[in-house]
Amino acid sequence: MTDHQAGSKPRTASATIKDVARLAGVSLGSVSRVLNDKASVTAEVRTRVLSAIDALGYQPNTVAQSMRSQVSRTVGCIIRDINIPGLAAFVRAAHDIFMEQGYALLLSNSEGRAERERELVSVMAARRADALLIGHYSELDPDLEAVLKRANIPVVLVDRERPDWADAVMVNHQGAVRRATERLIQLGHRRIALLTGRDTLYPARERIAGFLKAYEALGLSCDPSLVRSGSFEAEFGFEQTSLLISSSNRPTAIIAGGIEMLPGVVRALRLHGLAVPRDISLVGTLNSDLAELHEPPISVEHWDYAEVGRIAARFALERMRDSATLEPRRLLIPSDFMLRESCSAPPSV
Repeated sequence: MTDHQAGSKPRTASATIKDVARLAGVSLGSVSRVLNDKASVTAEVRTRVLSAIDALGYQPNTVAQSMRSQVSRTVGCIIRDINIPGLAAFVRAAHDIFMEQGYALLLSNSEGRAERERELVSVMAARRADALLIGHYSELDPDLEAVLKRANIPVVLVDRERPDWADAVMVNHQGAVRRATERLIQLGHRRIALLTGRDTLYPARERIAGFLKAYEALGLSCDPSLVRSGSFEAEFGFEQTSLLISSSNRPTAIIAGGIEMLPGVVRALRLHGLAVPRDISLVGTLNSDLAELHEPPISVEHWDYAEVGRIAARFALERMRDSATLEPRRLLIPSDFMLRESCSAPPSV
């Protein structure tokens, strides 16, 4: 028995671009411009075409479209590791913005290696990505900048400020770390340690600047040996915390300046039998399950990573539509210091 004999509806042919144009009452060129998100289309025409597409269930042939228009409707995104807390919110928000405009997000992990970043940029360019979002892990690498230029696609930097010809969405790490340091000093701390990434990277540079400015503003001197820069990872946090608290003149507070670092710092403190905040005060970076569920909850530098994703995606879309006239843009996202019970006066106060 055939499907038709069984009472099912006969299949109809797939809708074509001509069907969309006929139903919308516009030319084929107008439909094409809507599909390719051209700015020259009026709002009325765009609405009519999109309504016709929805009514007909029209599915454009994206491969053929890409070959004709040199537009792939994909955006590359290179981050260190999707498993890093907070980055999932960034990716999800950017993905939603791109999906609303008919773009797919192609996500790749760089593992924080410069050579892998360069390789991934070349892969994105070879796959004809229409734009690229990229994190901060090789900010001063001249070879990466050369690869980005050769790719010849719009680039949006995420929490990095170089190269200066690209759009960038950055977080105000300096302000939040300065407020955290000032609060610890007000509580009586003088020996405060800052652990953060390499000072060649924007987030680390800004955290160090905020840390030092807090001391300067209060007319105090800072022991430079308490500033440890090298990596944002948990292993670095564990190693440096272990070294610091094993010294004869250990710090009375630690600021873990990296979103991966806090587990390593907590592990080192527990291994050495130190309680927070009785023996040492602690500040982490970006709110997380560990920060919230730790006993007591841990104070953090915090920002809205989803908002970073939304803005980065909008920057990319705007740059794809108007790459020639827009000047490079720099947008600074606010970062707050969330004070919790992990900060108190030092033991000697």
